[in-house]
Amino acid sequence: MGVYLNIVQIIVSIALIAVILLQVKSGGLGGVFGGAETAVYKKRRGVERTLFNVTIGLSVTFFLITLLNVIVTG
Repeated sequence: MGVYLNIVQIIVSIALIAVILLQVKSGGLGGVFGGAETAVYKKRRGVERTLFNVTIGLSVTFFLITLLNVIVTG
């Protein structure tokens, strides 16, 4: 069962990386230091909101699979 959990964990991690990379807009380094283009209170709509919700779901799934994997392989 540990092998299957490892495979699922790898698949979920690759999907999580892909979804996170799809969210990134061309912010550059200006966004890191609080550039003019960044808005803290911005509403997410459409595809952006869907990607955000999928990211949260994949993150929770990855965390739960990781905990299950640690418990099973002990």
